[in-house]
Amino acid sequence: MRSSARTCFLLVLALNLAGAILGSVPARADGPSFDCRKARLSAEKAICADPQLSAIDLLISKAFKDFEPAFGGDKRMIARGLIADRNACGGDTACIVSALNNALQTYGDAQSWVQDYNIALIGKKALEAAARNPAGTDQPLPSRIGQCASTHIETLTTRLGDDPLETAGPEAGSAATFTNGGTAVSYDREPGLAASKVGEPVEMCLISIPRDCPRDDERGRVYYSLDRVAKGSWALPDSQHLCGGA
Repeated sequence: MRSSARTCFLLVLALNLAGAILGSVPARADGPSFDCRKARLSAEKAICADPQLSAIDLLISKAFKDFEPAFGGDKRMIARGLIADRNACGGDTACIVSALNNALQTYGDAQSWVQDYNIALIGKKALEAAARNPAGTDQPLPSRIGQCASTHIETLTTRLGDDPLETAGPEAGSAATFTNGGTAVSYDREPGLAASKVGEPVEMCLISIPRDCPRDDERGRVYYSLDRVAKGSWALPDSQHLCGGA
């Protein structure tokens, strides 16, 4: 009975959160960058059906023209990897907006309204995923964009891991590890982490995989996470240095 009530609560919270945030995202009329009459893939059809996704797709097309890889990579190969991430989403709009936002950031044209739309949709998906797993049973760390999984907080420390987060000052940053092997790091005191406690269940969704990186450097994957008890959330990378960093 308790699990059923918690499931209903999470579903209601998902709908309320999505409605509040989506209501603040302005409608867009531009895009996409391709002819929707020729759309064949599920991801393409989903983009055509959503004005915001269409506008983001057009922004990506424009940003790509001026994009120069940071580490000497092949520009078109990077683009193919980003498109593959998008197409792997099928018709999942939360996954698609994450892949599109990742592409836009890769090309150097990150925009706040796109980030807001991304967090709105992936936040709703995280809550729905949590509702489907009311027991919070641990699941493997997500490996593809748009994938969500349940886990638990294993440690909460400062950025360098030398002090408990609860008693540290804001200049010490934040870090967390999770029982599925995931990590989260910030140079700032992340409010969502600071409000959480070790052992609490968390829903994690992968929203970004760096594609413009040196060979074999996979640091900097970004996960959106939701504490199912404290209700705090955060979107943080898995390393204090992104790919190509120190």
